[in-house]
This record gives sequence, C-alpha cells and structure tokens, in this order.
Amino acid sequence: MRPRQRFRTTATAAAGVAALLVAAATVGSAPVATAASEHPSAAHGGDRAWRLVDRTPGLVQPRALTVDGSLPARRAAQEIRLAQQLYTFWNTGEQRYLDSAVDPGFRDNTLPEGRPQGPAGPAFASRTFRAAVPDLSCELSDLLITGDRITARLVFRGHFTGTFNGVRGQGQRVEFNAIDIQHVGTVRITEDWHIEDNQALLAQLGVGAGR
Repeated sequence: MRPRQRFRTTATAAAGVAALLVAAATVGSAPVATAASEHPSAAHGGDRAWRLVDRTPGLVQPRALTVDGSLPARRAAQEIRLAQQLYTFWNTGEQRYLDSAVDPGFRDNTLPEGRPQGPAGPAFASRTFRAAVPDLSCELSDLLITGDRITARLVFRGHFTGTFNGVRGQGQRVEFNAIDIQHVGTVRITEDWHIEDNQALLAQLGVGAGR
C-alpha cells in the first residue's frame, strides 16, 4: 500500500499473517458473527455483524466481515466504523478520514525507511503513492474484528500514470494485496502493523524487485 519499499513480503511472513487471521477468528470460545456482501440476507441486515456496518454514503464497505461475538455491539460498531474511515482514506486520499480514524499518538510498528512516524506517515505515503497512481482505490476485501484488534485484507488497484522514483508510468494497471492489523484504543486507532506484496507492486511499476 502506499508504497512500502523497505518492508519485504515473503512467503513465511504471509503464512504467519494468515495464521494470525485464523487464530483471531477463533479467540477463546466466543462465537463469531460473519457476513459477506454476496449474501442477500447479510446485505439486507439479517446478520448481526452486517447490521453494525456504517452505511454512510462515501464510506468504504467491507466485502466480508467477521465479528467476535463476545464484543458488545457498540464497541464492535465503533471498530468497524474506524476501519471504514481508515480505508476510505486509503481509497480517496482525503485527510479528514485519516484524522477521524487514528489517534494523534498513533504509532506504526512496521515503519518503512523514509516515512515519518505517527499520523503524518500514512498521509505522506498516500501523497507519494497517488503521485504515481492518481486513481488508486482500496477495496476492503475482508474485515475481522476481535477484541481491540482490527485485521483487514486489502486490494489496491489503479493505473501507473504518474511518476515513481523518477520513473514515468505508461498507464499500466496496478493491483496488489496488503494485510493490516490495527490496535484500537478508547476512541481511535493507536498503533498498527502491516505487510504488503511489494514485489508484485514494484514489478508492475517496472522499478525493480521489492525490498
């Protein structure tokens, strides 16, 4: 996402994140509520999890959703909305969504080299990447809400029509995946961990292998 050149994606790391996703979905013995946008009953609010999604126009909508059944509905809805706000920021580049989602003391625990720490980091990354891919979109493919953690699988898409590291794009299509883990405090997201398929991204941009 955004782009993170220095954080290398490996099969081992990806497998570890996938294992974390599975573990988080089965925390303790608490039941989970799931919903997928392809299911008509869920789309019409028949599922507990789907009823918690904020339908405000303009907010990114998750395509699939899993919610820890032990979470109070208000807290679960809060975390879902924070995820929607954060990924609407990545989908649009609009600062107001980032400001609503992350705490002023936010910390990136997998900070790439050259990116500022704190909320300034995502803002910097979004501007930099949108200079290369102005039509960048962010699909919230899977959203997992467990305790005070938000885990998301994302798909970024766009066309390389701008400039990246001195290379001018030729309009080639860009599509790559990312996984984020966000820690939610009392009000907003306070820290995160993330991993992106930088090898695929940089190959599509034509600027070399990911590092």
